[in-house]
Amino acid sequence: MNTVNGAVNTTADPVNTPTPDASRAAVDRTRSTGRRPDHGDDGGKKPPVAARIVDMAREEYRFVTSPDGRPYAVALDGPNVALPLRNKGGLRQRLARQFADAYPGEVASQSALADAMTVLEGIADSGDPEPVHLRVGRDPAGGIVVDLASADGRAVQVTATGWNVVERAPVLFRRSGAMAPMPAPVLDGDGLAKLHALLNMDQPSFHQLVAWLVAAWIPDIPHPALVCKGEQGTGKSKAAQMFINLIDPSPAAKRSQPRDEKAWSRQAFSSWALCLDNVSTIPPWLSDTLCKAVTGDGVVDRALYTDDDVVVLTFKRVLALTTIDAGALAGDLAERVLLLDLQLIDSEHRRSEEELDATFEAVRPAVLGALFDVLACVLAVLPGVRLASMPRMADFARVLAAVDQTQGWNTLNDYLATSANVATDALEGDLFAMAIARLVEQAGTWQGTAGQLLETLPAPLVRPPNWPKDATRTSGRVKRLAPLLRSIGIMVDDTQRSRDRTRHKLLTLSRAPDEDEPASAPEQGPLWPEVAPPGHGRTPHDQP
Repeated sequence: MNTVNGAVNTTADPVNTPTPDASRAAVDRTRSTGRRPDHGDDGGKKPPVAARIVDMAREEYRFVTSPDGRPYAVALDGPNVALPLRNKGGLRQRLARQFADAYPGEVASQSALADAMTVLEGIADSGDPEPVHLRVGRDPAGGIVVDLASADGRAVQVTATGWNVVERAPVLFRRSGAMAPMPAPVLDGDGLAKLHALLNMDQPSFHQLVAWLVAAWIPDIPHPALVCKGEQGTGKSKAAQMFINLIDPSPAAKRSQPRDEKAWSRQAFSSWALCLDNVSTIPPWLSDTLCKAVTGDGVVDRALYTDDDVVVLTFKRVLALTTIDAGALAGDLAERVLLLDLQLIDSEHRRSEEELDATFEAVRPAVLGALFDVLACVLAVLPGVRLASMPRMADFARVLAAVDQTQGWNTLNDYLATSANVATDALEGDLFAMAIARLVEQAGTWQGTAGQLLETLPAPLVRPPNWPKDATRTSGRVKRLAPLLRSIGIMVDDTQRSRDRTRHKLLTLSRAPDEDEPASAPEQGPLWPEVAPPGHGRTPHDQP
């Protein structure tokens, strides 16, 4: 880039925003001559610093606004990546350095940069909002694009006919400090087996895991939270970290429980997939928040430096949790999880963390290639998948059915059977729910007001925090527990009212009609499949 000769103007530049015609003329002169205008026609006086920064930015970037109202800059010749205007690592820092390189002896002041950013934000806001994706997105033809988060802007494009690595993503992505680059996938016939060799789980559980990993790259469906359950020594945290680093690599794949909803929204906005590690108890607000994150959530907050403007953070995320006791899961959240029970690792198969990390990094490209193969197969058949009945998380269930159709597995039935077990575990961890279950077991059918139910149920000596304190809270708790109670054959009806003048709402608790016994959990098969060492797997041509 050529520099501009002339004396250095050390005085503060007044704010002087150029007109659109003047800016376009400057850009046209720059592009035709290959150098920046020196504005020497007016006696050598340079335009204000802010104006020169705006000219510089408009030469090399286009400006867009995302649907949530955030302005971004996109390089005209470079990766299809949306840069924030003011954040760390964004356009402001780049332009400050670029200005210092272009005009030796001059440094853009904070006020000049702020003025320039205000003008560029106005330019971005002048057009229609443009979708800005995080890690995964849909291309105009319906294919799935996964951002490798590399400096060169490459991405993986997956369609019903296969996948390939493209030099420039066909959709616009944003990046965050919580993201790490993803290695380019490679074709390897043993990719899935190499992943299974790192995990202490039986084949039915592993097949469910593969289906969950594949579904995690489908951006427009809810994804059940993956819960890795097991006693100490089962490698829950390490396994969950590997799962997240396959979908959405991050230098902090495992996170602690957020302290409030605002802290959670900041984490969720910066990562497509994340793991909450060592969850022992889940407070009600966090349970509700995680449920909304699974199905789609939005957070409205006051915009920075304003009194009446707001910003909206909308997201639908892929979640993983590690826990020892599935009873920590509350009612609604328990119906939105995929539970994988990890087995204890014996001394023969236990590895050091250094060895495990090295092996994972060696096989990760092959694993990614195999997962993208399965995803392409799913995209080919998913439009024609129809379920006889629609369970909770129906979109995910359709993906499981598509995986079963293309791979010859049985993930859908295994998932439904495991979900019933999760509901039972969640109920066993809720003393109020268990008291209702015992009441129905003894009475067969019980009817009364919420206040009467609270008086009827024997309160424990030490009441847990979620034990309702009055009739209103009792009614709300029963309504929230209704899906879990239904899973163990207890029906809740709150549509009737008393026949006296008070017209109190009545709760009717009864046993569901007898049906066939629910499917039991699948029998456990071998935990450690035979697999070739890294680099010695079958090629695609060797596959049967």
